[in-house]
Amino acid sequence: MRGVRGATTVGSNEAGEIVARTEELLARLVAENGIRPEDVASAVFTVTDDLDAEFPAAAVRALDGWADVPLLCAREIPVPGSLGRCVRILLHWNTDRPPAQVRHVFLRGARELRPRWAASTAGDDGEEPVRLPRGKP
Repeated sequence: MRGVRGATTVGSNEAGEIVARTEELLARLVAENGIRPEDVASAVFTVTDDLDAEFPAAAVRALDGWADVPLLCAREIPVPGSLGRCVRILLHWNTDRPPAQVRHVFLRGARELRPRWAASTAGDDGEEPVRLPRGKP
């Protein structure tokens, strides 16, 4: 089992924005690592105190194959001066991939948290967004 980390920032404390940024982040983690939902043991999402309009896990429950993955949302520790409007993900992924081959993804304002793992997003360099298939409503 490996932990796969990711983080992004949200423009505003609105449900649609939290869902969109969380889905964008998860899609990049999946694409970068070839993660299949059936290989994910669980996922933990955290948000900073300034995000309370929606649970980040709401973005994942609607995606194909993710309904059976245990999801948990929590609050980040409010350290003074820390990055605001931030959503973080920790996936517990069943894989034989060695740690050096796991690709963590930090998007948008969260790129400053882990510059080594920073990734561009749609619009940064004309890049198209990565999307995951949605399940049936």
